[in-house]
Amino acid sequence: MYLIRTKLGHLYTGITQDVQRRFKEHQEGGVKAAKSLKGKNPLILVYYEKIGNHSLALKTEAAIKKWPKEKKESLVRKEIPLAI
Repeated sequence: MYLIRTKLGHLYTGITQDVQRRFKEHQEGGVKAAKSLKGKNPLILVYYEKIGNHSLALKTEAAIKKWPKEKKESLVRKEIPLAI
């Protein structure tokens, strides 16, 4: 699970098995990049954490997407643990 900050300060949440590869795909803006990130460079990988399995990662991603921005920012600043 990872969080990427766009040039406008928005946070994008995603999951992958290879964070560095996926982040590079987003940065390059090719066909594999998330549509919501295209044209929003520079992108900054601000948080990532290994989640036990794919099912749990999907549930975690869905939960984080519902969080208010300030709670996500607290996670990025490591003020709160990732607990779903």
